[in-house]
Parts: sequence; C-alpha cells; structure tokens
Amino acid sequence: MRNFSLTVFVFLSLLTGTVSASPQNPVEGAEYKTLTSPQPVAADGKKVEVIEFFMYHCPACYQLEPQLLAWVSKQGDNIVFRRIHLPHTGAKDPEAHLFLALEALGLEESMHAKILNTWHVEHKPLLTDQDNIDWAVKNGIEKNKFIDAYFSFSVSGKLNGLMRTAGNYLVTSTPTLIIDGRYATAPGMIVDSNPSVPVNALGNAMLQVADALVVKARAGR
Repeated sequence: MRNFSLTVFVFLSLLTGTVSASPQNPVEGAEYKTLTSPQPVAADGKKVEVIEFFMYHCPACYQLEPQLLAWVSKQGDNIVFRRIHLPHTGAKDPEAHLFLALEALGLEESMHAKILNTWHVEHKPLLTDQDNIDWAVKNGIEKNKFIDAYFSFSVSGKLNGLMRTAGNYLVTSTPTLIIDGRYATAPGMIVDSNPSVPVNALGNAMLQVADALVVKARAGR
C-alpha cells in the first residue's frame, strides 16, 4: 500500500499548470478519477459529501490536516465531511480499530488532533490494542466504556468490512478525497499529471481539485 509521505505542507502559490490539465481546471484521468461504481452518500440533496481516507500514522495526512480543516470550514453548508480510516495492516488494523471505537463513542472528532499529536509530535506509535486502551485511559476516557466499544460487535463488524469499503472507493493510498461518492483525488494523481507543482504545494493543489469537484457534483444534480 502506497503512502505518500510528504514532508511538509504549506500555503504556497501553485506554479502554472499545463493547458490541458491543472489543479484549477482538473481533467478526469489526470487530477481525478471517476469511480466505476458510485457509492451511496451520507448527505441530503442540498449538500455534497466529502470523505477523507486517511491513516493516523500517515505523515502526509498529518501535514494536510490544517489546510483540510480550513477548507472544510470555508465550504460551510455546501458539504458534509467525514473520515474513513484506511486499514493499513489489514482487517485487524489497530489504528482503524481505534478510529472506529472513538467514532462509536462520539469522540473521534474531539480526539483526532490528540491522536495525530501522539503519533507525529510525541512520536509514540499506537501499534496494538493495548496501546490504544492505554492511550484512551490516559486521555480521559473511562476504561470499561472504551473497552466495551472497542470490542463491540458493531465496531468489529465495521473493522472487518473496511478493506471492502476501501476497495469499493478504489482507495489504495492516503490522503485520498472522495467527492459525492463519485470522484477521487489524491496527491499522487496531482504530481503525476502536474510535475511542475512542488511537493510542498500538493496539499493546496489537491484541495483546489476538490473545490472543482464539489462544483461539478452540485451542477450534475
């Protein structure tokens, strides 16, 4: 599984792209792809669903986070945003397991930055179930409540189905954005089709593509 480890994301102006394709004017098969089978969306007809496939340990996801949050805020009521954790080590991936347990408890959003800080600032990887339990307790979550959620039937079922979910969305790397259950874009697609875009501008470029795809999705309704 490829993981685009981009060392740093900063807000920089993009270099001029080619005539036929650019982040500002994305072309299918270049800056984005259309899913062969559109997926159901968790949004009403007035909003466009945006999904970030990510992994807690992914450096590119960590570096993208400030830009992504600013982009989501700027989109406002235009979109419904949610995350899916790509199962890096397979069906029992402990990172994805932690994500799903916190999601079940309604705590994933409030704990997201703390987990990223643990991995990327404190450099303390959470690699096992026990690591996750210890982390949860350390961060103020009642132990038995967390364990009940962590090993619940519903969380286990979702964990076992994540590989299939990733396959349905054709996701093999992180970060990947899915727009309206139909369109996918990722840093690898941007750099492959726009080699003049510097590595440290790929996050901004991907969000420019996402802007265009949100507009495209709304226009197609």
